[in-house]
Amino acid sequence: MQSIRFRLAAYYSLALTATMVAFGAAVYWERALTAPREAELVLDQHLADRATSVTELLRQQARTSRLTNAPAANSRDSLRTLVDSAHTYFDEMGDEMFIADAAGHVVYVSPAAQSLPAAAYSEVSGLLVRHPLPAGSGELVTGPDEAPLRYHLASVDSAGGIGGGVLVAGQLEIDSTALQRILLSMLMMAPLILVASASLGYWLAGRSLRPVEVMITELGAIQDGTSLNRRLAVPPGDDELSRLGQKLNDMLGRVERSFIALRRFTADASHELKTPLMVLRAGVERSLTHPQTPAEIVPALDETLRQINQMSELVNNLLTLARADERRASLALVDTDLRTVVAEAAETAEILGEERQISVTAALPGHPVQLPVDTGRMRQLLMNLVTNAVKYTLPGGSITIRLVDGADTVTIAVQDTGIGIAPGDLPNVFERFWRADIARSRTGEHPGTGLGLAISQWIAEAHGGTITAQSRPGRGSTFTVTFPKGSRPPS
Repeated sequence: MQSIRFRLAAYYSLALTATMVAFGAAVYWERALTAPREAELVLDQHLADRATSVTELLRQQARTSRLTNAPAANSRDSLRTLVDSAHTYFDEMGDEMFIADAAGHVVYVSPAAQSLPAAAYSEVSGLLVRHPLPAGSGELVTGPDEAPLRYHLASVDSAGGIGGGVLVAGQLEIDSTALQRILLSMLMMAPLILVASASLGYWLAGRSLRPVEVMITELGAIQDGTSLNRRLAVPPGDDELSRLGQKLNDMLGRVERSFIALRRFTADASHELKTPLMVLRAGVERSLTHPQTPAEIVPALDETLRQINQMSELVNNLLTLARADERRASLALVDTDLRTVVAEAAETAEILGEERQISVTAALPGHPVQLPVDTGRMRQLLMNLVTNAVKYTLPGGSITIRLVDGADTVTIAVQDTGIGIAPGDLPNVFERFWRADIARSRTGEHPGTGLGLAISQWIAEAHGGTITAQSRPGRGSTFTVTFPKGSRPPS
């Protein structure tokens, strides 16, 4: 089962991936649309700067010529003279440039412009002969298979008999590799960003859910009525987790109050019922032994006495568990040889199973097995186990009671060849009032209260031990009680 932390990190990664894809597509699309226009603006600015530089140079030369009183036959010759003086500078510019006089005669063509097709010359000539010159940027289409030619046209100052125009042209070139570089960069960076973000999201989700883990751990520690007084640590603040912790504490408080009330009622009712039951049993027993009791009511008195005994057993068991829940059932620990207690239980089982021809075997070690136990409670534990074994073992079956003295533990196992317990019922056998099937019900062939194993579990745990059950339907059951050596039972 995937944790909420993992799912949050996964959802965050998916959302981030979708956002990155959408953002990358938007950026790529925007660059694809704006790149031609930006390239056009850059080229126009370059051409305008070049044209401005040339015209400024020609004007400066013209002013210098006037200052030196240099004669000029006409404007064409004057402009040609100025161009010739700067011919080398213009060639080094490397642009496709045309310079024409006021009459539209081309007086200079740059080396780069000389490779243009003839149609380009025709278009340029048509622009340079116009009066006035259409100064500014534009585009020339020189042929169906030729790329458009961007140009910038600037006029030369006509003062002093010098006039004309300068046209600087260039083809628009879009760097197609720029989009490819952008796409490649996004593809290279996306996995790194995704991994880093997913790791950060996983860490943040774990940090955010840490109070939930603490609550789960604390709730797992509250397993029985003795732990209901514990409360969860509520995270500071007023967020969802804080409110959840507070509501859980409120619920635990209500459960604790209900459990305490129920436990108190059980203890009080059990205690109050003991005296009336003792009076009833004494009265029935006296009636059974009275010589004047009519013979016809003796069976009814026997049945009444049997029911009273069952009721007394139930009340005693309830009182025992109620005291155990309230930690008022203290243990009188005495260093005891467990072989004696186990042998007594085996003898009782042998007597109970004699009528049904059930054989009972006790396997005891040859040396004393000393352990500090409450002898009375230990007898009660073993009696519950052997009584159940006799109840649910078919005639002719067998029961084996083993006492094993291990290196660190002492183990008592009660094994029978009875009807067994279904695998699905095994986890519930130590619950109070739980009965597996009709054969184990209170009204079945072997009636009982359903509290014996619960009491046995409490006795085992009160001594610091454990009790487990193994069983297969039709193959019998084995109940194993394990006590650690060298440790005191929990108080």
